Amino acid sequence: MYVENVRHRSYELLTGAKQGDRAARAVSIILTVLIALNIAAAVLQTEATIYAAAPRWFDGFERLSVCVFTIEYVLRLWSCTSNPAYRHPLFGRISSACTPMLLIDLASFAPFYVASFGAPDLRMLRVFRLFRILRIFKLARYSESVRLLGRVLRAKRAALTVTCSAGGMLLIVSASLMYHVEHDAQPEQFSSIPAAMWWGVETLTTVGYGDMIPKTTAGKLIGSFIAVLGIGIFAIPAGLLGAGFIEEMEKHHRPIPTCPHCGRPINLA
Repeated sequence: MYVENVRHRSYELLTGAKQGDRAARAVSIILTVLIALNIAAAVLQTEATIYAAAPRWFDGFERLSVCVFTIEYVLRLWSCTSNPAYRHPLFGRISSACTPMLLIDLASFAPFYVASFGAPDLRMLRVFRLFRILRIFKLARYSESVRLLGRVLRAKRAALTVTCSAGGMLLIVSASLMYHVEHDAQPEQFSSIPAAMWWGVETLTTVGYGDMIPKTTAGKLIGSFIAVLGIGIFAIPAGLLGAGFIEEMEKHHRPIPTCPHCGRPINLA
């Protein structure tokens, strides 16, 4: 019974399952600050002069962070059986370990052990440093704004998929047309359709680096038409996301209907 109580309390502290739990709130703040400091350290460490000034501090902080993230991961996996969805002591933990957030948690510290206990070389260390950036996704567990973005993307995923598909088809068509029009005039620049797709990305996104530009009259006409279409292609997802944010905010701030007699919330389900 004592072990079960400790497990359940650990689950509450790590997930904030209990409303108004100050201890869980404190744990959430501490982990959020630690993740933010890790991201800052990962960025600053790439500056050779900053890292050279305090290499032991960076390395010590990394080891401390890995220890904390490892303990957090183990506790989450151990206490997940308090959730009815993962009640089974074995298969429940396997299912929990396969959830996106637990996989991100594992990827944020596992490369450290691989690099430490394996046979690390420079390539392994570079991969390890790259995986450290994944810790930024751990903030999704503690940030309401990130969770809001996730809900908006899920709600608008069908429309966004259609829009992205249309953008992909437009990219292929525009690159194919530009290749056939400009290949003879610029064989080195527009050497193939995949090479012309780089021009298509630049044009559709209205970035226009200038490293690949059409020189023929037909190419300039096609480029102008594609550039105008690109504005519309990228305006559609912006409108969808904007509408999705408004809908989610209205749901979040919508007042709960209450009984005029007793004042209790009315369940409309």
